[in-house]
Amino acid sequence: MKTSPFDLSGRTALITGSVRGIGFAFAQGLAEAGARVILNGRSEESLAAAVTRLTDLGHAAEASLFDVVDEAAVAAAFAALDERGIAVDILINNAGIQFRKPMVDLALADWQRVIDTNLTGAFIVAREAARRMIARGGGGKIINIGSLTSEAARATVAPYTAAKGGIKMLTRAMAAEWARFDIQANAIGPGYIATDMNAALLQDAAFDAWVKNSNPAQRWGQPEELTGTAVYLASSASNYVNGQIIYVDGGWLAVL
Repeated sequence: MKTSPFDLSGRTALITGSVRGIGFAFAQGLAEAGARVILNGRSEESLAAAVTRLTDLGHAAEASLFDVVDEAAVAAAFAALDERGIAVDILINNAGIQFRKPMVDLALADWQRVIDTNLTGAFIVAREAARRMIARGGGGKIINIGSLTSEAARATVAPYTAAKGGIKMLTRAMAAEWARFDIQANAIGPGYIATDMNAALLQDAAFDAWVKNSNPAQRWGQPEELTGTAVYLASSASNYVNGQIIYVDGGWLAVL
């Protein structure tokens, strides 16, 4: 019997920054499609709670505790998976932070912290995953998380905009180097999604109205509305899709 090309049974997915919000939604969506998922975060307590939430739903889930900007910790985490015979077939580089301040008042340390977490961390984790995918010879899927700011800028979020623009080009660089190893590297560009990271914006009446009035969908997106795209990019249905960024934004970038 032919299985669906979207079936992820028998595959293992690592999702960085997945204890809540979009990352947890990705983990749940891939688990529902049949994948074994490895959740990641920096807090052992939060990570354990997230794993419990998924396992209570009947999914195969476990934890990998590391900070994506700590190169040694990332290498150690993958080495630990190697020792247990766990091969990561799918990587979602979701870990990210935001920091809002006008550029003229922006400290270099704050700029660097955002770049390191959102862009350099994606490179570090993907490099470890790709090394193993190449050595195994079975290919793999890498999904980076961009943003509307991969395409368009907004005031007061310069480091985030630079990092997410970099994610778009990093994804293309991964495709350029790794496609010949049957690794597909693509990105998802979420629009304004109702998450903890956007809590302050959701509570700002003027900003909330701007989001709803500017977006053809006239609403915020929900984390689970990103999971279909993630499952597609993680599955064999996207085996000839590489170096692309798919915007899931309610039509935002389609209009002026």
